[in-house]
This record gives sequence, C-alpha cells and structure tokens, in this order.
Amino acid sequence: MRPHDILPDGADTTVLGGATVRKGSVAAFLANARTLADPQADAAARAQAQRHIREVLPALRAIGLFETMQIRDPRLRAWVEAQA
Repeated sequence: MRPHDILPDGADTTVLGGATVRKGSVAAFLANARTLADPQADAAARAQAQRHIREVLPALRAIGLFETMQIRDPRLRAWVEAQA
C-alpha cells in the first residue's frame, strides 16, 4: 500500500473505522509527544500537548498505529493507554 492509496492527492482527510484521520495526524502526535518529553516545557505547554494528543488519539487508533508501534517513553505510553 502507498500513501495515496489511503489519502489521495488533494485530500486532507479520510474516515477510517469511524474516525476522521487528517493529513498530519501522526506528525502532530510526535510533536506533542516531544513537548511532553521535554523537561523544560512549562505546565501550559504540557497541558496543551495533552489536549492535542487526546484529540488525535481516535485517528491514530483507527489507523492502527499503536498495534504496530509502541511508545518508548513509559510515562507517555501509560498516559496514552489510560485515555480510553
């Protein structure tokens, strides 16, 4: 399978498993995960990163990201798993 088989050129979203998956969902998750891993991030930045991760989790679960890959940071992994 190739990227355009899932999200054709010119499309910004698709629906998989009932969840809207936006182009950039995985990249947004990674950026927010880096914020949460940053010991210099302030409380406001951390809270915003958590909100943004919660918003994108249905899409990431719909594409099967966590069935294939595991979050390396044990605290972040536990937090994501608790967001059922």
